[in-house]
Amino acid sequence: MTASAEPGRAAVPERYTIVLHPGPPADPGSEAERGRETVLRTARVELTGALGASGYPRYAGEGVQAEIDPETRAVEAVTVDGAELPFGWTAGLAEESRPG
Repeated sequence: MTASAEPGRAAVPERYTIVLHPGPPADPGSEAERGRETVLRTARVELTGALGASGYPRYAGEGVQAEIDPETRAVEAVTVDGAELPFGWTAGLAEESRPG
């Protein structure tokens, strides 16, 4: 189920699973990408109904808060247990979070 969207905008999913990985994003197929398969933490987040400073919908759950662009699936302004991500960590969305 998704929340209603403004005309011309993507529907806003009610929930996502955020996946935290070590290191910066890597090129597909590279050795660095294979190392990114390590998952440091996952969190199921739910739509809060608020918009973040980025203008994207705000999600929260399991100690993680983030703003997520429903069109590009970009994860912005992530906090974990009330603090910014540790240096080198990156946040993305689990594949099962894809609308379908």
